[in-house]
Amino acid sequence: MSEQVHPPIERAEPDEPARPVRALGSWWSDLRPLFLRLHFYVGVFVGPFILVAAVTGLLYTITPQLDQILYRDALHVPVGTTQLDLSDQVAAATAAVPGGTITEIRPPIASDSTTRVTFAAPGVAEDYARTAFVDPYTGEVRAVLDTFGEWLPTRAWIDALHRTLHLGDFGRVYSELAASWLWVLALSGIAIWVARRRRHARVRRTLLPDRSATGRARTRSWHGSTGLWLAVGMLVLSATGLTWSNFAGANVSTFRAELNWSTPQIDRELPTGSGTTAITDPAEVGATADRVLAAARAAGLTDPVSITPATEDGQAWRVGQVKRSLPLKQDAMAIDPTTGEVLDTVRFADWPLMAQAATAGISLHMGILFGIANQLLLIVLAVGIIAITLWGYRMWWHRRPTRPGTTTPAGTQRPSATAIGVTGLVAIGLGVFFPVFGVSLLTFLALDAARQQLRGAARRRKTGPPPENTTTTATIAE
Repeated sequence: MSEQVHPPIERAEPDEPARPVRALGSWWSDLRPLFLRLHFYVGVFVGPFILVAAVTGLLYTITPQLDQILYRDALHVPVGTTQLDLSDQVAAATAAVPGGTITEIRPPIASDSTTRVTFAAPGVAEDYARTAFVDPYTGEVRAVLDTFGEWLPTRAWIDALHRTLHLGDFGRVYSELAASWLWVLALSGIAIWVARRRRHARVRRTLLPDRSATGRARTRSWHGSTGLWLAVGMLVLSATGLTWSNFAGANVSTFRAELNWSTPQIDRELPTGSGTTAITDPAEVGATADRVLAAARAAGLTDPVSITPATEDGQAWRVGQVKRSLPLKQDAMAIDPTTGEVLDTVRFADWPLMAQAATAGISLHMGILFGIANQLLLIVLAVGIIAITLWGYRMWWHRRPTRPGTTTPAGTQRPSATAIGVTGLVAIGLGVFFPVFGVSLLTFLALDAARQQLRGAARRRKTGPPPENTTTTATIAE
């Protein structure tokens, strides 16, 4: 005879009376056991990945200050009276990086800043470049460093640690796993915490930790209330982190392209018959850089900007703004290197709204959208995530299995078949778009179902079949 399952009784904490869960027919009665299991087991196994991401992210937030300390001589110069032409500065940089091909020139962003001339050079690691930092007043090369985009070596190293643990593409799975589950843990935690507090009309204890509680209840109070305050930040970090991920990131890019949400690109094709060839001679590159920069500024393009030479024949030069803090400046122009004519312009104001939002979100994730305030916000968020993760493990330690055959409270309530089925369908649907999340969720459901079957079989072997016309509950300690 099949089992009959009564509405479960939620286990009481030492300082709380037992209380019935809502009727079995309610949606929360079906979902709550699964939410508890997901939040608990996923937290246990994914927690280390989230913890590493939070610690390395915390380290990343202070990299702007580290750059100013470690590379002050490369970044700053005494303010002079007259800056040299870019042609003179490029010539000095070229002499310092023999055999390199110029890929970008960034004029100084302030009166005491250096000019950056970036090269594709032999012996440089993949995705990196070699950058010469030139005094714009004297032409002195202050430093030559291997850079990753605009990041200097220390920031690039910490950035790679945060994204891949320096394990290459294999390491990107760690950060994608953390980003994929962070939003699930945040939302499931909110649902569990708010539902628990609403039953007792404890609005204050929902928003603030219960200082009168002791033991595991006190830890849970700090874990739940702190998680509630951090939830929005965790959702933003998860969403923006997934845009950089290996598998989900590629799908996000495809999705944005299908909906015309991608970042617009300027048309760099020169007029037919112009006969313009890509310039490789450093002296010509420098002279042309002066010409296209003057044309861009005359057309209203303000600093800070980067100048990208043509890489093939018949291609215009690109001059684009690179300010990623508010107010964002991302306008770009295609300029004829011979005549200085502006051939195409793309204004940030004309970007699709979602492309603007994506750029702002990425800047927010990197801690540069609001300057120092953004850094402080990320520091608080990172420390908070570290704290709630450690509190989660402390709660497990308080209620960990101590005898063979016992289990944690998260294992004492079985999710309904409906809840498992719906979650499985969600996993399959989301797995198409977020493969790491979908595969890990299906794996969890399969392992949990197998575990329940094995425990049920072991229990039946030990106790024998239930007597006729008797019932069992779903909350028997396993």
